[in-house]
Amino acid sequence: MIVRKSDRVVVQGITGKQGSFWTEKMIAYGTRVVGGVNPKRAGETHCGVPVFASVRDAARATGGVDVSVMFIPPAGALAAAEDAIGAGVRLLVVLTEHIPAHDVMRMHALAAAGDCRIVGPNTAGLVTPGEAFVGIMPAFNERVFRPGNVGVISRSGSLGTLVCLVLSDAGRGQSAFIGIGGDPMLGTTASDALRALEADERTAAAVLVGEIGGAMEEAAADFIRTMKKPVVSFIAGRASPPGKKMGHAGAIVMGNRGSYAAKRSALESAGARVVDTPAAVADALRSR
Repeated sequence: MIVRKSDRVVVQGITGKQGSFWTEKMIAYGTRVVGGVNPKRAGETHCGVPVFASVRDAARATGGVDVSVMFIPPAGALAAAEDAIGAGVRLLVVLTEHIPAHDVMRMHALAAAGDCRIVGPNTAGLVTPGEAFVGIMPAFNERVFRPGNVGVISRSGSLGTLVCLVLSDAGRGQSAFIGIGGDPMLGTTASDALRALEADERTAAAVLVGEIGGAMEEAAADFIRTMKKPVVSFIAGRASPPGKKMGHAGAIVMGNRGSYAAKRSALESAGARVVDTPAAVADALRSR
């Protein structure tokens, strides 16, 4: 799930306003975008790359597709995912939010059967600073993203951007940013992302940006216990009132489950350093 410069990327929904804007940014940054998809405009060239009727057509014409990123409305997300998975894409970045729950479940089942990794839904995407990015993160802003050795995982794109800014200001930079997304049913969990960073030779430490709600961070603590690389975490929502749904669809606390206290306790017990504010992340890494 760490995107590389050599990865062949297709943009589903390339001709839309957002698809066009971010495709141009991705290409300018160095991402290897080999084509886009819009069945109504197949045969055209857009943003300097060919437009195909399907990801399957793109894969046949380009020799294969490694990554597909979806700028697709919720109603069309399942069909777009079926197309990408059927084309043999190994990584599907689903930016779309508000996809019907039954469609998300079907997407995950298809991906599991097709040996495809889904990042999202409702993700801001992936960044490998100085190399490539896929999604809607400001990788091109050198004050925010700089090559380094800290891997950052975040449900939230905005909080992830803030933490990356803090790291860059401190001179650390990032080896990779993995936006796992804010949907209640994610294709990539915090634990999955930590496994990728633990195995990545360029990553020396990891930052986990979590939120109240669900049990993802508690589950991640089980893997952190086995990690050789240090982990620093910031959990958003410390001051939220009990039982109140905050922000992302999954951010709801039921009793102690998913609470700030439960997450912090689990992470600290596993050996992670939990900080009170994003601004403290860089200092916490210095002490690890």
